[in-house]
Parts: sequence; structure tokens; C-alpha cells
Amino acid sequence: MRLLSTLVTTAAALLAIAQAQLTGRVGPLTTAAQKAAIKTCNVLNYGGKADNTTDVSGPLYNAWLDCRDGGLVYIPPGNYVMDSWINLRSGNAAGVQLDGIIYRRGTDGGTMITIRGCNDFEFFSGTSKGAIQGGGWEFLKDDLYGPRFIRVEQTHSFSMHGFALVDSPAYYTVFDDVSDGEIYNIIMRGITVGMTDGVDLAGSNVWVHDIEITNGDECVTVKSGSSNLLIESIHCNISGGNAIGSLGTGTSISDVLYRNIYCNQADPAYLKTNNGSGTVKNIMWDNVIVHGGAYVLALNEGWGEDRGSTGVQLTNLTFKNWWGYNSNNSRAVIRLECDPDVPCTGITLSNINLWTNAAGATNVKWTCQSAFGSGACLRKTPATSYAYSATTVSTAPATWSTVRMPNDHSSAFPRTKFTIPPIPTTFFPGLKPFSKLLSISGPGGLNKEVGEAREVEPTAIIAENRMHLTDVPAPISVPDFPVATLTTF
Repeated sequence: MRLLSTLVTTAAALLAIAQAQLTGRVGPLTTAAQKAAIKTCNVLNYGGKADNTTDVSGPLYNAWLDCRDGGLVYIPPGNYVMDSWINLRSGNAAGVQLDGIIYRRGTDGGTMITIRGCNDFEFFSGTSKGAIQGGGWEFLKDDLYGPRFIRVEQTHSFSMHGFALVDSPAYYTVFDDVSDGEIYNIIMRGITVGMTDGVDLAGSNVWVHDIEITNGDECVTVKSGSSNLLIESIHCNISGGNAIGSLGTGTSISDVLYRNIYCNQADPAYLKTNNGSGTVKNIMWDNVIVHGGAYVLALNEGWGEDRGSTGVQLTNLTFKNWWGYNSNNSRAVIRLECDPDVPCTGITLSNINLWTNAAGATNVKWTCQSAFGSGACLRKTPATSYAYSATTVSTAPATWSTVRMPNDHSSAFPRTKFTIPPIPTTFFPGLKPFSKLLSISGPGGLNKEVGEAREVEPTAIIAENRMHLTDVPAPISVPDFPVATLTTF
């Protein structure tokens, strides 16, 4: 009864937090079927060929021009190549259905597909088998970089889901100045090398969920200019991990919830800045599992280039319900090092069960500097700044060891060709994705005579067109790893 009561209380509290993050509905305003019913622009009708030889960039761009005022661009199953990069601009009630595989063949820098200034937009695979294959190893094996995959900017009421992004020569996705969006059911897989960020996000009222990322840099990272974000069911499967930053001058980030985060050889939470300015407030990381990370739980206000300002003010940051260990015990497993000019306040750590699996290790370290709150080495009463201090902890938490995902990688991929993986059906132990993978036939699923009849709505969370604030799903407790009682260090 005690465990059940704890889980119910936690679920209720987290539902309230989740509702506080998203401020309204997310995703496109019309379904893919509705878009396709207005107009369908099949790239094969614009000179495209699924022959793995003919450049699809021109046909894709021209199809977009015909459908961007209301319609659906359709890339049927098959293999396509891309030599030139395109900008999909000024779409309204428009979308792109990628059921084929696009192989990068061009070698220019920049971004392969830029989406800008769109409203009521959807980029998805109807078969859940669409992909972009970047062949990044051809650049990265020589320590060079090629084009980024996808950039979305100044776009609102949008979704992106249901496909694989494989072996990018640089960043995978960047979202800048976006709102009311949903990003989900995506796998990103590539080489372990820097400057290959998975999801870089600056926006408001965006739900990111059910994503697996293997890369060498950031997993799902929040950038300045963000508020009301819900990021959950994320599997960082050998990655630099999740971050906030790096942060420069004029920083503004608030009301972000990271929940149900699983990290295999990746960092769950790394906030980084150095003499920037502005504020970061009201951030929570809840229900986190980590199997090896360099900087497991870290606030570092001395990271990177000195921005020459007064420092970023960090307030009301909460870390709760963590299990796992670091991969390098030469670093602190908990690191809370704040700017002496603007000390961190309102930092809370509760039920943190972190240790090390380093051979022969008998203790871990916590480090604090100018950080105030409760838990670990934090000082309780805000006053003046204080110098760096380290605390050695020699007693392991009782429940730091926990479950693993069955598809965890044991080592980084070599710098050679990649096969395209299927989209996983789970992204956190014990949890199903919020939305089933699509398996529809034809543009928008309008080919009713093929395959089973089904709803085309991509998220299928509710019967209504899009998700409302009150429909944010409640957190689901993981039943098969220990739930420790509340601990304040």
C-alpha cells in the first residue's frame, strides 16, 4: 500500500507539472488525410524517379510549390538521391509524407531540407519506413563535416514523426523559433563524433517524445528562447546527452520538464554557460536512468568561451528520482558549480541514487560552488557566493543499480556505412510510445483499398483533431526497478 500510495502521489504531482509545461494544443491543425484531400503533389509527377540515380531535389521543390497553399507532397516508397538542398517556405495547411528513402549525394555544406515560415505543417512517414541516409561516414572518417539534415524555423502548429535519420554528416535536426509543435517516433543513428547534435530546440509549447538518438554530441538540447517544453521518453543510446545551452548573453529559458529519460553512455542533464546573462528558471528532470555518463548531473557555469557578461541566473531547478552511475569516476557524479556573481537559488535534489561502476572505486564526489537549495552539497540559506568545494561520499545508495533497455549499444559504431534501423517500439523501460507507428497506404492514407482501414491522425492520443492541455498523458511509473523512498542528502 505504501508503494501504491507513493506512485499515485507522484503521478498526480507530475501530471500537474506536465500541464503547467504545455500551454495549449500541439501539432498540425488539419490531418494528413485532410491535406491530401485538398491536393496531392506526388514527386513522381514532377520528374522524380525512385531509381537511386535521379536527383529528387528539383521535383520535391516543385511539388512543394504546388501544394504549399494547402495539400500534401508525397514521396512514395523507393530509393531517391539528393544532389542539391532545398527550402520549403511559406506553407499553410501543407505537409510532406516521406515513405521513400532519400540518400544524400551532394557534397555542399548547409542544410539538406530547410522548413521556414510554415503554419499547420506536418513532415512524416505514413509507413514508418521513410528515412534520410546521409552517408556521413564519407566525411567524418576524415574528420570533415558535410551538410546538416533538417532545419525548421519560424514554424507553428507542426509535427515531425515516424522516420529514421541515419548517419548525418553534421547536425540531425534544428528547431529555431517554433511553437505548438510535436516531435516524436524518430530514430537518429550515426557516428560518435562532435557537432552531430540530435535535436536542438528553441521554441515554446513543444512536446518532444519517443525518440532514440545515437551520435557523438547532444541528444535533446534546449536552447535560449525556449519556454513551456515537455521532453519525455527519450533514449540517448551512446550520445553526448541532454543539455541546456551552451548559453550566451540574453538567455531566456523557463518551464521545461524532462521526464522518463534513459541514457546509455550519455549525460542526462548538463547545463553549460560561462559569464553569459539572462535567466533559466523552473526546470525539472524527473525519472531518469543513466548507465554511464561523463557528466551525469551537472550545472557548469564555467564552461566554454567566456561571454564577458554578468552570468546567467539559475533558479528553481529540480532533479528528482534518478538512478544509475557515471562512467569516469575522476569527475564528480553530482556537479553544481554556479557563477559567483549570480549564485544559483532554489535548486532541489531528491531521491537521487547515483554511484559509479568504475573498477575498484569506493566513493564518488559531489562538487558545489555558489549553489543554494536542498540535497547533495548545496547550502541551504542563500547568502553570498562561496568557493568550490568537494564532498566525498563513501556509501552507495541502496537502489542505484537499475534496469537496462534491451537495445542498448555496447560500443560506438565504426566510421563505415550504416544500415537503416527500424523505429523502436519503446524508448523507456516499461513504457509504450504515446502514439502508435503509422502504417497507411498512399498519400494521407487515402488509398483505402490497400491495407486495413484506420485513423490517419498521426498521434492518435485523443479522438479530437489535436491534443489539448488537459490531455497531457499522466506519467507511468516503471514497475520493475526499485522506487526508493525520498532521500535528502
